Amino acid sequence: MAKVLIIDDERSIRNTLKDILEVESYNVDVAENGFDALCALEKNEYQVIFSDIKMPQMDGIELLQKIKEKGIESSIIMISGHGNIETAVDCIKKGAYDFIEKPIDLNRLLVVIRNALNQNKQTSEIKYLKRKVDKKYEMIGNSPSVERLRKMITTVAPTDARVLITGENGTGKEVVARQIYLQSNRVEMPFIEVNCAAIPSELIESELFGHEKGAFTSAIKQRIGKFEQADGGTIFLDEIGDMALSAQAKVLRCLQENVISPVGSDKLIKINVRVIAATNKNLKEEIKKGNFREDLFHRLNVIPLHVDKLEDRKSDIPLLIEHFSALICSEQGISTKTFDEEAVEILKNRAWPGNIRELRNIVERLIILCGNNITAEEVNMYVNF
Repeated sequence: MAKVLIIDDERSIRNTLKDILEVESYNVDVAENGFDALCALEKNEYQVIFSDIKMPQMDGIELLQKIKEKGIESSIIMISGHGNIETAVDCIKKGAYDFIEKPIDLNRLLVVIRNALNQNKQTSEIKYLKRKVDKKYEMIGNSPSVERLRKMITTVAPTDARVLITGENGTGKEVVARQIYLQSNRVEMPFIEVNCAAIPSELIESELFGHEKGAFTSAIKQRIGKFEQADGGTIFLDEIGDMALSAQAKVLRCLQENVISPVGSDKLIKINVRVIAATNKNLKEEIKKGNFREDLFHRLNVIPLHVDKLEDRKSDIPLLIEHFSALICSEQGISTKTFDEEAVEILKNRAWPGNIRELRNIVERLIILCGNNITAEEVNMYVNF
């Protein structure tokens, strides 16, 4: 049952609104002024707040500002008998959800509160999903290499500097890229990921920069490219060492001039994108072989970050096992399972050619096949050494 607070200095209006909303099965509290409302907000959590604007001592606009300053996320609907467009716009700019004029129309009242609650539900769902995504890309470990990496990310993230992340497959380069994004000033804007190794060379330019209808045989409609989708945000070019040379030339121009040109078009589109790239290849060796442009390498390699292989940070393995266990059990909808000390020690001393990705897969295998407390015997049984 949604909880609602009504704030109005006129008793008749407070009681009328309270009676109407209680008939509709809302749980309603009332306050006759802004000070009483703030006291109520300290004790209770409300999904929706109705506040009159003209009140003695503290008017509704001042109350609205104080509520927002406190970080209260209730939907606030302002009420006024002297409403005009300027007042309504001012309220919305200051954070109100909506504005209702007196005398209050019953249908309008019920529609507004339903819409406010639907928005609350959607906002809560988005925050829940964002927390799940953030948890998935949490950087786990307290080894010296992870601490150095964490410190570098904190320093680099708030800037717009380009970052080149290197490391073996499965070491967590995407996690580093996500952490840079999550700690950046662009976190409210898109994060667009492109796996350069997974896209055929003949399609990579279209994927990155888009194309016009009819630009090539299968271009049956216009397509917006990844760089344009990321405008204002961040693009993550994963496995950039596998990008075709023709696409590298276009990426270089994009980085130099901050413009793109879709395939089959002469128009230039201005963009504002932060570029993070990653590779498991030695790009200096690829430059010598003629597979990678040296000028593009220097454009990308403003801030180089290297992610160590798991073999070099084995002290993090117990924390990673604990993290993956909780994450996988949550995904599977089962109670969290534990690993006994001997089981963890066996896994810690094992070789990990597949790095963190291999560790996660093995933890998942053990969680599915074993009991609530995973033992050394079970590790020896289900893990191929």
